[in-house]
Amino acid sequence: METSSGISPWPAAAPAGGSIRLRAFRDEDAGMAMDLAQDTYIPTVGSLPARATHEQALDWLERQRHMHVRGSGYSFAIADAATGRAVGQIGLWGWELQQGRTQAGYAVVPGARGAGLAAQALSALLEFTWSIPEVHRVELYIEPWNAASFRSAEHAGFEREGLLRSYMEISGQRRDMLIYAAVRGL
Repeated sequence: METSSGISPWPAAAPAGGSIRLRAFRDEDAGMAMDLAQDTYIPTVGSLPARATHEQALDWLERQRHMHVRGSGYSFAIADAATGRAVGQIGLWGWELQQGRTQAGYAVVPGARGAGLAAQALSALLEFTWSIPEVHRVELYIEPWNAASFRSAEHAGFEREGLLRSYMEISGQRRDMLIYAAVRGL
C-alpha cells in the first residue's frame, strides 16, 4: 500500500544480496540497537541515544518500524541471511521525489564490521530503490575521515562527486561531508 506521502509500498520480498537480507525490525533486535548505541559516532548522526538502555533501544526500533507508515522512508534491519540475526540498520529517507532523489544511510555493529556487510546491504538497497519508478538518484553523505564507509559505498557502485564544506552540524560542530551518489542506469 502506498503511504499518504506517496512513497511506494514496503517490498513484498526482502531485498537481499551476498550473505545479508534487509527486513523489518523486530523487538529481538534491541541488542543490536544497544550495540550500535555504544559506538561513539552513530548516536551523533541519528535518533538512537548514546549508550541506549533496552527500553530506549525498543523505542528506537518502534520509530524505525513506523518510518514507512509515516511516509518518511524505509528503515531496514541488515540481517544475516542464514541466521536472521540483525547486524545493523540501513534506510532511505530525505525524499525529494519531485526531483527524483533520496538519501541513504547505514550502520553496522562494531563486531560485524570489516566483512563487507555494509557494501552488500547498500547493493541490496539500491536494487530495491530502482524498483521505485520516481527515484533516479540516491545520495550518501560521508565524513572525509570515514574511509571504511566510503569504501563500502564505492564497492556498492556509488561514486564520489565532491566535498561539501561545512555541510552539516554534528555534535555542535560544522562538518565537511563527501557526497556520493548512485544514479539509475549509469
